[in-house]
Amino acid sequence: MNSASKSLLKKTLYIIVSCTCLITCKSSGKIQEDAIKTSDTFYDKDNSILLSFAGDIMAHKPNWNIKNFDEVYEDVTDLLHKSDGAFVNIETPVMDSAPYSSYPNFNVHHQYAEAAIKAGFNIFSLCNNHTNDQGLEGIKETKKYFDNKRKETEKDLRPVYSSGVKDSSTSPFTYEVIKIKNWTVLYLAVTELLNRNDYSSYINYIKPNSKSRQTFIEQVKKLREDNPCDLFVLSFHTAEEEYILTTKDSQKKFYHSLLDAGVDVINANHPHVPKEWELYKYKDGQGDKIIFYSQGNTISAQRTSPTYDKPDTIRDYTGEGFITQVLFTKDSSGKVNIIKIDPVLITSYITNQWHFVIKKLDEDFIKSLRDSGKKSWAAYLEKRMQLMEKIKGKLIWE
Repeated sequence: MNSASKSLLKKTLYIIVSCTCLITCKSSGKIQEDAIKTSDTFYDKDNSILLSFAGDIMAHKPNWNIKNFDEVYEDVTDLLHKSDGAFVNIETPVMDSAPYSSYPNFNVHHQYAEAAIKAGFNIFSLCNNHTNDQGLEGIKETKKYFDNKRKETEKDLRPVYSSGVKDSSTSPFTYEVIKIKNWTVLYLAVTELLNRNDYSSYINYIKPNSKSRQTFIEQVKKLREDNPCDLFVLSFHTAEEEYILTTKDSQKKFYHSLLDAGVDVINANHPHVPKEWELYKYKDGQGDKIIFYSQGNTISAQRTSPTYDKPDTIRDYTGEGFITQVLFTKDSSGKVNIIKIDPVLITSYITNQWHFVIKKLDEDFIKSLRDSGKKSWAAYLEKRMQLMEKIKGKLIWE
């Protein structure tokens, strides 16, 4: 087994380690042994689904100022296509009638989104604090593009889905009911953060206050009741402060109330740095649920100048993220269990041509940098990898 495989195995089995650490007084060694066997081998493949959850696709000038967008995703395309569906937040309008634009008012053309789709991302959140960067026309063109992709790919093995923007100001939240194998996945994307208030009624937007959140909890309950499903996945663009590695207890409490309302997976985004995740197992026989507090950036150019001599600078965390693969199974009663979690560490690497591309951050990649004479990058990313290993998951019994 090579070093990269050992690193992956360590991450894959972390949930087992967490289980041992957190419930030692409540479980036996046999439970742990069975969990390992289940996650490795003994599960019903006909009643399982593997989903990938990622963070933010950003659109800074260095990201789109290259000729071949496919280059960005070359190192993770195989990973994404191994899963039955891949979720991501695209944090820019897709508007061909306007020029490419960087921060603070993003815009890309359809080729930029096409590269992400070709790489394997096929379930998109379109709502975030940059959704209305190009005004109402930007919102409409973005929705039109993804609606057309939905129609074009509906008979493909990997159809494209999206949620987050509306046809009119009076439309209800847009959502998707996704059929994958013998699974039904309900998908909703919302944001509680906008940089500007205009045309917010065309976006799946909730205000970040207690009244609006309570209303949203009731909407979630109703949506689940009206759409029977195996999994309810929520992409949540949070109004939390950016570049903070922790999550406030008040925010966690709100997310927990959404789980109680019927959500099974929360994939939160916006902080632009990776955070912990939590797996919830219920003693009363309910299915498993999971919260990703932030997967960080999938690709961005927020780290244009890596701090080689001080890699723990908070801005340097914007260069790393996770693509986490989760294996779900369901039994004859429809109960869903999570039996495997693989958080794959990725980094936004800057090539000699000043191209920002996604690389799996592991010991093999670091070795390849050393072998090619890029010792500063190798040393820096080795330290970054060590720092990222501190961001882990927790298993919590309810």
